Amino acid sequence: MTKISVLVHGYNKNKKDMYTLGSNLEKLGHRCIIVDLPLTYKEIDYALSVFEKNIEEILNGLRENEKINLIGHSTGGLVIRKFLLNTKYIDRINSCVLIATPNNGSELADIVAKRFKLFTSTYKTLKSLRTEYVKKIGFIKNDKIKVGAIAGNKSRLLIGRFLSGDNDGRIKTSSVHHEGLSDIIILPYGHKEIHYKWDTAKLVDAFIEKGKFPHENLKAGY
Repeated sequence: MTKISVLVHGYNKNKKDMYTLGSNLEKLGHRCIIVDLPLTYKEIDYALSVFEKNIEEILNGLRENEKINLIGHSTGGLVIRKFLLNTKYIDRINSCVLIATPNNGSELADIVAKRFKLFTSTYKTLKSLRTEYVKKIGFIKNDKIKVGAIAGNKSRLLIGRFLSGDNDGRIKTSSVHHEGLSDIIILPYGHKEIHYKWDTAKLVDAFIEKGKFPHENLKAGY
């Protein structure tokens, strides 16, 4: 059976940023649909309304018994989390994978909001990434839907030096963790590259297939 996967890009990006992941997943038997969301100048709630319409159109084009997987990079993962909390299509969702998603908020967004308020007034998506906001987002409680996360811990970006502890240059590794996750795995990649890697695509596919990541295979050179 074909795996139908919807890919969601992150902050200040567009659908092109997910083309490589989509191509890699298609090599693994997925049919990928990549959406374009306003995740730069609008807050997440507005992007969510656009995403809901996209999902409705996608599902209307599928058979009633077909389910979809949701895969989001960074802020795209938060859009997916909010969507899962209040959607009439919950029975049409199979699995979800959040890649480098700040599930506990972005420390960088906190710094920008505090020191450069004019910046967040323009780039409003950043306001929705603040720790104070993200921690108010609930986590779906549905045994039928598995939600996994892939985090990076390789910081090659100068801005990553402003963060305490392991990070991917944008998001702290600890912020990707969340008690609601079914599983989480950490890769030695940075925030801007992690979703471009073949390893990541293979892990996404493995989670969708099994509901967990192959930790033992990764240690052996997966």
